[in-house]
Amino acid sequence: MSAPDFLTQLIIVLTATISIVFAFHKLRLPSIVGFLLAGVIMGPHGIALIEDVGQVEHLAEIGLVLLLFTIGVEFSLETMLSMQRRIIWAGLLQIGLTTLIVFVFARFLGASPGVGIFYGFLLSLSSTAIVLRIYNDRREIHSLQGRLASGILLFQDLCIVPMILLLPVLGHSGRPSLLPIAWAVVKSLLAVALIFWVARKVLPRLLHQVALLRNREIFVLFVVFVCLGTAWLTSQSGLSLALGALVAGLVISESELSHQIVADVLPLRDCFSGIFFISIGMLLNIDLLSQNVPTALLELGAMIAIKSSVLFLVFWKLYGSVRLGIVLAVSLAQIGEFSFILAKTGIQYNLLTAADEQTFLAASILSMIATPFMIQWGHAFGFGIQHLTTGVFRDTSSRKDGEAVPIQGHVIVVGYGLNGQNLARVLKEVGIPYHVLELDPDLAHAAKTAGEPISFGDGTRPEILRQVGIQRARVLVVAISDPVASARLVSQARRAREDLYIIVRTRYVVEIDRLYKLGANQVIPEEFETSVEIFARVLQEYHVPRNVISLQVDLIRKEHYGTLRGLRLEGKHLDALSQFLAGTTTDICSILEGSRAVGKTLGEIELRSRTGATVIAVVRDGKSYQNVAGGFVLKAGDMLVLLGGHKALDDAAQIFSPPAESAES
Repeated sequence: MSAPDFLTQLIIVLTATISIVFAFHKLRLPSIVGFLLAGVIMGPHGIALIEDVGQVEHLAEIGLVLLLFTIGVEFSLETMLSMQRRIIWAGLLQIGLTTLIVFVFARFLGASPGVGIFYGFLLSLSSTAIVLRIYNDRREIHSLQGRLASGILLFQDLCIVPMILLLPVLGHSGRPSLLPIAWAVVKSLLAVALIFWVARKVLPRLLHQVALLRNREIFVLFVVFVCLGTAWLTSQSGLSLALGALVAGLVISESELSHQIVADVLPLRDCFSGIFFISIGMLLNIDLLSQNVPTALLELGAMIAIKSSVLFLVFWKLYGSVRLGIVLAVSLAQIGEFSFILAKTGIQYNLLTAADEQTFLAASILSMIATPFMIQWGHAFGFGIQHLTTGVFRDTSSRKDGEAVPIQGHVIVVGYGLNGQNLARVLKEVGIPYHVLELDPDLAHAAKTAGEPISFGDGTRPEILRQVGIQRARVLVVAISDPVASARLVSQARRAREDLYIIVRTRYVVEIDRLYKLGANQVIPEEFETSVEIFARVLQEYHVPRNVISLQVDLIRKEHYGTLRGLRLEGKHLDALSQFLAGTTTDICSILEGSRAVGKTLGEIELRSRTGATVIAVVRDGKSYQNVAGGFVLKAGDMLVLLGGHKALDDAAQIFSPPAESAES
């Protein structure tokens, strides 16, 4: 193929990439789904805008390498080692049970043991790129299901390493030999040893030296060189490019420059990973698929049924929530991008035929396309099943004794994250009774061990709210990062008690009006509370009295943060606020060491004529002097009680402070 032909195909792919990203962003759908569809349409088996997939596949390989490289950098070895034990167990159970079930089905259909295990590997992996993108767009990435999904996806991505290493062994399953197994184990041990050695000894020093040059171009080129070079070395040793890219990412993640590396490589990754997914779509042979549509649909149904069932059982048993199990089951039921890598490699070892690959490819693409809709309907489906199965499944998320919390007039705190812990600490210090409800069993167990009044349970369930005493509580505080669960919880609590005072914390401004309509008394958005704290500090610096600042803060909160959201306040509120801010008030000012007022009399500094402020009292050594005359001599450390407008008080404070040059010295 000549260079112009290759350039033409590249321009077609990039045009499609830009158009798809724009269109799917408007539709609020993951662009990856659009990339897959575009590949199917543009490819040689579609309208044949691109007839030779080989050239595009070379670009796709680069995109895949960069994608896995950034995944390795973002996850890091430290993150892997600090993963919760429950997440690791969930990952092991999910991959192990999925592989076992698929293996049994494959053996029943006459497949060899190696092929059965290989199909189990293909099915056990989910799409990190699609799921995390959808969770981020739905503002659920910080919720419990978001954190659990991220942890499971991380675990799955790391499992690609032993899976790829085992493929040669599985390919020789018909004639067992200890030599391939021993060689795979040796390569695995050598790879792990090399990762840790390079991560701790060599690469961080090289990165540091390159960063000292303060040249962004050299830094980016060196990072890309490390990524592609490691991928090439692993491919030369008989492993895949993808594995080398992941290894390189894990190595560089140990460096303190990892965040800068992600920021620099991210644009390249997004561009080339789009080409990767387009190339996957191009591989789908529509003619061959049309002859096997029932088989592809049957395989799709079997994939989703097996995988979602395993995921539901794992998370329901570990976290005791039917709703949470269903949400995660439908979120992770698709086939992942790593499965495509395994499928390509599996063909080399006769674990997958070309026809089987097409059927698997079709089912995988359909599962990815269905994922946004499954996640969108997952919460409603989960709440419905949770309601229907009340009393059917053993409720592992309720109190073991089945009795309600024996306190009255207390505060129910839902969520024991940072905000919940701070609130509990304050309530304990002031002697207000409270009870915490937390869905994370590890966090709940740790808090209970520390003596906190806490229950493990899902606050979206009415029976759980009754068990923590909602009928006798005075205040309900919702401090979780799940917008869907927060809305459901507020609705359930308001139905249970019309007079209950409900306070909800939210990360997102768009949730404010909805939560108020559902029955919340106060909605506290983190973004706006930060703004409130900032402008309160600024007004304090300009000597606006605290009571005036409090009035403004109360006014903003009373108007549901309308001023900060760009909404216009009622005229009477603005007039009242203007009167407060323009009025005369008092303030206390200290005479600092080095001030030019030290040693001078009140008459000499001519405070009233220069600023408009009046001294009405002086406090010295704990003794107050009122109605001081003009001959009163000022000393360092005197506290002056001033009367005047806010500008006058600010000007007076400048007089009693040291000059700028002396303050700097």
